[in-house]
Amino acid sequence: MNSTNDTGAVAGPASGQTSHTHRLRTLAGTGLIATLAAMVATTLAAALAQAVGVDFEVPDGGETIPLSGFAVVTGFFSAVGIVIAGALLRWSARPAERFVWTAVSLTAISLVPPLLSGANTATTTALLGLHLVPATVMIPTLARSLRTRTD
Repeated sequence: MNSTNDTGAVAGPASGQTSHTHRLRTLAGTGLIATLAAMVATTLAAALAQAVGVDFEVPDGGETIPLSGFAVVTGFFSAVGIVIAGALLRWSARPAERFVWTAVSLTAISLVPPLLSGANTATTTALLGLHLVPATVMIPTLARSLRTRTD
């Protein structure tokens, strides 16, 4: 709502609120594009690994991970990363720095399950690499969107 101050000038909404909302929308848009890129890159990398003989069979269930599974899981965890980035944008004084530390830590933790899966060496190595592909797309892209700009 606009109000008139003592000089008769009309005051608009607080610029901090508008700036924050704009940055959040920019982050969401950039994150969505980066998510799609990460999904495509990961799925293509998995298809390439499959083409050279990696079977992606995990002994726990005895099933083979389908290519669509890589896209879905990448999309889900990329969306989680966007939510984390948004929360840090809202509540952190240094969102880019905090995001990079958080995302790198979570990426490192995500490398543990392939090592414990009991899959053959080729599958384990490919899975480790496929965890790093979306991280190399999402982390720098979201960190750039979180950097504060001085006007």
